[in-house]
Amino acid sequence: MKIIAYIETDFPTKFGIPRQSGLIEELCGRIVMEPEYRNPQCVKGLEEFSHIWLLWEFSEAKRDKWSATVKPPRLGGKVRKGVFATRAPYRPNNIGLSCVKLEKIEQTKSGPVLWVRGADLMNHTPIYDIKPYIPYADCHPEASEGFTAGTKALQLEVIFPEDLLHKLPIEKQEAAVKILEQDPRPAYDKSLRNDYGVEFAGWDIRFHVDENVLIVHEVINTF
Repeated sequence: MKIIAYIETDFPTKFGIPRQSGLIEELCGRIVMEPEYRNPQCVKGLEEFSHIWLLWEFSEAKRDKWSATVKPPRLGGKVRKGVFATRAPYRPNNIGLSCVKLEKIEQTKSGPVLWVRGADLMNHTPIYDIKPYIPYADCHPEASEGFTAGTKALQLEVIFPEDLLHKLPIEKQEAAVKILEQDPRPAYDKSLRNDYGVEFAGWDIRFHVDENVLIVHEVINTF
């Protein structure tokens, strides 16, 4: 398959990225097309849709590493499910699928740039395809949720001292708090008081977790 574009986001590493798209609408990204696909005609009519599907590559996943079963983080990293019953990155084909909100299409000298919200992708993730989200065909309110029904509401309480929060650009603050609420810690390591850090928008947000409370204790500029 050909790479048609790359997405630019505030995540230089995969740690801290939401586990699903659309969970944090405040996360912004821009999709920049590759030269072969910079013809404005390629996206003609796409502005009529509010949401789009992105087909992309788990570029940080090892191509030769996959297992028939995986341990979903939301199940504590202890319960195994079939790889095709999850959205784990280590798959026979390392392909990801995300639904994001299309904010606008900007026509630039380098071709169309798509501005999106709610993306769960690392910076410079390769995009293989873009398709419109079609509510009458893609939305199924009656669908059963499987094991995710009991895990989707799991959130941490976040204590982010104002003097530290205000180090971040004001337009990034709400997104940063929501990222932390999702509990970015790896499933296999839920040790209390351990020090963790999420790199986001040019800042390293350092925190520890006590029971179900996440406490930010340092914010470091990484520019």
